[in-house]
Amino acid sequence: MKLEVKNFQVERQDSYWDLLKDFLYKREKGELLIQKSKRLKNNLLKQMQLSVSKDGFVHFGDTVMLLSPENNKSPTENYPAACGNLTLAVNPDDITVHTSESLQVPCGLSAVKSVNPVGRNAFRILSVEGNSMGEPIRFGQNFGLGATGGFTDQMLYLASDHKSFMRFAKKSYLQQVFLTDELSYLTCWQATFLDPQLRLEYEGFPVPANTKVLITHCHTNRGLAVPRNYWIRSYFGKEYEVICHTYLDSHKAEEDKNYWIIVTANPSDDGITMFDRPKPPSEETREREKNELYAGT
Repeated sequence: MKLEVKNFQVERQDSYWDLLKDFLYKREKGELLIQKSKRLKNNLLKQMQLSVSKDGFVHFGDTVMLLSPENNKSPTENYPAACGNLTLAVNPDDITVHTSESLQVPCGLSAVKSVNPVGRNAFRILSVEGNSMGEPIRFGQNFGLGATGGFTDQMLYLASDHKSFMRFAKKSYLQQVFLTDELSYLTCWQATFLDPQLRLEYEGFPVPANTKVLITHCHTNRGLAVPRNYWIRSYFGKEYEVICHTYLDSHKAEEDKNYWIIVTANPSDDGITMFDRPKPPSEETREREKNELYAGT
């Protein structure tokens, strides 16, 4: 009996040392789950540098943010929808965040209140028809939207497809958007001019940066949208659902849920974007300030 107990203790001690050696080996190689999770989160929240638009247009190869602007309504009018500016962001599921060191497909998306360019909400304008990098994209022209998540060796593509019994948005039950690792017609998008009465006239013109436009999915002809009244819980907190659905008002014009601003960097300051850049005062404001200055003297 004593011999059996002694053998059991020896086996248990050997097993303990094996586990310790395995732990130390994985820690040295950076293969522990906590180390993988930390690398993923560090990349997703890493500060990113957006592209500077020298001519005021959006170009193939640019790194931009996609911002859903606030509608300037009061919180009472908006209730229960969210107020403020929201940006399109990568939203990996909780299992990926805790167990993986890179983004896994299919990967979800959400709209977040942060307007600072980080790995999560920085997207690259991609050519899908052989256009050279640096050329401006035009209204009605196909392009892709790629997300790296802060990684240098990975690129996922914004995609959507018709909803089905198995594939739909979790909250609104409308057409979902997701990230995939394969380029196809499901990953093709177009920029559409905001005013429907001038839409045909602007077809083929370069798309201006930092201006409200519509982003339409080519395969389903539905607009990228943030309903703002469907929130989801993610690892990073409370965020909002992003879908593909065209919201029309009584005049058959798109609602502000479909509005997007393609944000570029501010050329005069590395720390802020063109969206954060203060607007120059109008002629009326300058005249009023001049009058107030003279009245004070």
